[in-house]
Amino acid sequence: MGYTWLTGAEVPTIRSCVAALLVLLALSLGREAITLRLVAAGALLVLLLWPEALAGASFQLSFAAVTAIVALHESPRMHRWFGKREEGRGAALLRGAGSLLLTGVVVELALMPIGLFHFHQAGLYGALANIVAIPLTTFVIMPLEALALLLDLIGLGDPAWWLTARTLDLLLWLARTAASAPGAVAALPAMPHGAFALAMAGSLWLALWRTRVRWVGAAPLAIGLAWMLATPAPDLIVTGDGRHLAIRMSDGSMALLRDRAGDYTRDMLAETGGSDAEPVALADQPGARCSLDLCMIEHRAGGRAWRVAATRSGYALPWAEFIALCRSVDVMISDRRLPPGCMPRWLKLDRPALAKTGGVAIAFASGRVTMVRGAGRHPWLDPSRVQPARTPIAGARNP
Repeated sequence: MGYTWLTGAEVPTIRSCVAALLVLLALSLGREAITLRLVAAGALLVLLLWPEALAGASFQLSFAAVTAIVALHESPRMHRWFGKREEGRGAALLRGAGSLLLTGVVVELALMPIGLFHFHQAGLYGALANIVAIPLTTFVIMPLEALALLLDLIGLGDPAWWLTARTLDLLLWLARTAASAPGAVAALPAMPHGAFALAMAGSLWLALWRTRVRWVGAAPLAIGLAWMLATPAPDLIVTGDGRHLAIRMSDGSMALLRDRAGDYTRDMLAETGGSDAEPVALADQPGARCSLDLCMIEHRAGGRAWRVAATRSGYALPWAEFIALCRSVDVMISDRRLPPGCMPRWLKLDRPALAKTGGVAIAFASGRVTMVRGAGRHPWLDPSRVQPARTPIAGARNP
């Protein structure tokens, strides 16, 4: 409880604290301690105090991992395969490693839809890395840290801290090696909420049922995953303030309007576009025509070329030339209010339009435009101040 308070009472530590208290209570009553009821009690307590945590990645990842572990090890088959028995030390070690590997694989699979939904990418080799990382942390790093703190009391902690630093270097090397291996990360664009809901419903069904009826959950899980994989990556992404955009290049990388976009913006646009390649500068791409004030590029999709233009500065531009440019492009983007005479052929995404839609992702081939705010019906928005945004339609002049 002291550790939970000291670390700020985040959802994962609250879950662990509640679980630890319930385990102690169950043991004192002679009951089985590690069960799905324990996980449910922890989730119920967190949601009673912080119901908004349900929509957060921290709550979902934390409870999904624990639910998967408990559901797996409650299985009679797991008891048959990995239960304790009379055998040699080598066989017991192999059995334990097999149990750890299988647990890691199941946890990775359980967390993958959540990671893809929130962060648009998921690791694939975590289970293999954890075979080394978990014993290294539990039996080497943590005892060395405790020893170093104890020796600090008499001023002799330096050697123990040096050993701790070397083991941490080893752990970081393992993490970097696993993350940089070919195919280590699966990247997907932002997915529909329905696909995520189906995947989560199927996963929960598989975890909570104990009879053969649990396999019914495989159907919605498979449909949800297939829907995720089939979701087309957007060709153009525009941030809600209109300052930044990313357009997909022929090699799959995302080209950014502003060369000096911060690391957060660069990562966010690349992840939303489902690209694991480093974003590039739009001005450096073949086919792009950029000045300090404007950029224009043609993007081929759906059997035609789409012309996209965006402002890069707040300076006034020659009126006649700018109006002519607006009429010659399909999409015009700006972080300021564009004049009424600026009428692009399809979409005009300036400050007033983006204030209604929020960030926008466009797939040119299908003409699909996804808006952050949808129809503006979020409960935290004041309906009297926010007008519903109209869904852009091919051929319309305004979003």
